[in-house]
Amino acid sequence: MIQVKRALISVSDKSGLADFARFLAVDQKVEIISTGGTLKALKDAGIPAVAIEDYTGFPEMMDGRVKTLHPKIHGGLLALRDNPEHAKAMSENDIPGIDLVCVNLYPFAATVAKPDVSFEDAIENIDIGGPTMLRAAAKNYGYTAVVSDPADYAMIQKTISEGGGISREISLGLARKVFNHTAAYDAMISGYLNDQAEDRFPERLTLTYEKNQSLRYGENPHQAACYYRPAMDVAREKHSGVSGIEQLQGKELSYNNLLDFNAALRAALSLPRPGAVIVKHLNPCGVAVVKDTNVKIGDRLNAGDLNDAFIRARACDPVSAFGGIIALAGVVDGATATSIAENFAEVIVAPEFSPEALEILGKKKNLRLIKIADAERYLYEDAARSKNPREVRQIMGGLLYQDLDTHIAPRADWKIVTENKPDEATLHALDFAWRVCKHVKSNAIVFTAETETLAIGAGQMSRIDSVEIAASKAKKAGLELKGSVVASDAFFPFRDGLDALANAGARAVIQPGGSVRDEEVIAAANEHGVAMVFTGTRHFLH
Repeated sequence: MIQVKRALISVSDKSGLADFARFLAVDQKVEIISTGGTLKALKDAGIPAVAIEDYTGFPEMMDGRVKTLHPKIHGGLLALRDNPEHAKAMSENDIPGIDLVCVNLYPFAATVAKPDVSFEDAIENIDIGGPTMLRAAAKNYGYTAVVSDPADYAMIQKTISEGGGISREISLGLARKVFNHTAAYDAMISGYLNDQAEDRFPERLTLTYEKNQSLRYGENPHQAACYYRPAMDVAREKHSGVSGIEQLQGKELSYNNLLDFNAALRAALSLPRPGAVIVKHLNPCGVAVVKDTNVKIGDRLNAGDLNDAFIRARACDPVSAFGGIIALAGVVDGATATSIAENFAEVIVAPEFSPEALEILGKKKNLRLIKIADAERYLYEDAARSKNPREVRQIMGGLLYQDLDTHIAPRADWKIVTENKPDEATLHALDFAWRVCKHVKSNAIVFTAETETLAIGAGQMSRIDSVEIAASKAKKAGLELKGSVVASDAFFPFRDGLDALANAGARAVIQPGGSVRDEEVIAAANEHGVAMVFTGTRHFLH
């Protein structure tokens, strides 16, 4: 049991400080040592405290860079009190023990989040003394308790009041929390410095995340799961993607819901204008945008006929759409809500719901309604503007780390390779098909009209299988593929895939190109009178 007689308090986050320090100094008669702004805050609150320079007999210097880095501080933190040699050293050097350390760190993440922050300011906000004291106290948890989070003040007060001190078990838990905290802090600093150096793939990868919520279970009920957010985003109070949502109704989001939500949101980010995306098991099964071509990326979210777009998206594969995740890049009105309510859906995500829509959808109590915070940024801002967005996937024995695929090949990079040249309407349709295709699992084949998908073949081991599955789905849905356009996420290795989609009715194809049999495939397209465009960019999605 740690009897708290002396405490060192030095905090950047002063929330709850006065009450906690008053409990220690006044109620428990604990001697408090403090520094700088913390010392001033304590004295302003009428709480007695000893200045660090008075305690050590050594002045604070170098603009505060050197104040707690002193043997009298670290000896008091690190001494094993029941070790005779340590006790002798403490006595000979007038080093009292410090029983409680309450420290949190300079707000590095908040500093670098400022748009006009200089590199020098960022470096100046790297805390040195704070982590050193935290780590020292945490290492010596059997003799010194350490508090790094104001949320723990109430627990510490309770355990001291009721038990007369802090147990070894509680102190060890606090120490474990400290090492997680300092590791995350260092990871944020290294991440910032790597970004400044444009070193996207450093020799040592230090990523840090904080638990956002526990999930009911993982992909299956026997698997436990949690959702974590980047620690830098938490520190910056930045909310984006899944963390930037507000659940308006329905059951808790599950692991699979979040995966599908992510897939739907990414697809919505690629739409050229407001529209609807329906996802099932990570694959879009229907996508459509409003027909009004005057509605562009930056226009108001409620522009265009969203209900019509949703109906056309669902028509692509109504069987798969049942129980899907619906992402709507526009304000959900009563008409759209009525159409959605005709069938079962797991989740609806949108930037806004009208009062009428909420009333209609509110009758389905288990339906999860998700509102995206800062919708214009997350639904319409080009994701490629983010600085070097990357993604992590785990494999046995390690991690894979890559650039996030935010690229959409601009029309200027396209190469028309066939005798038949696509007209402007066909080019618009190909652009839409290409934007959808990159979100479909490989091998991906997507048949579309100019503003809606007609058939999707996903995740097959051969490309011709994807073509045939897409054509069979269109037949089942009663959709005509004659005059459609097709996007393929990778090149056609043989002409059979091109023959199959031409026979299904496609008039134009967009694909990366790059096969050793490109000439054979181009010849097949010319035979069928199909226009074909090469983008030069592959979009495998595994």
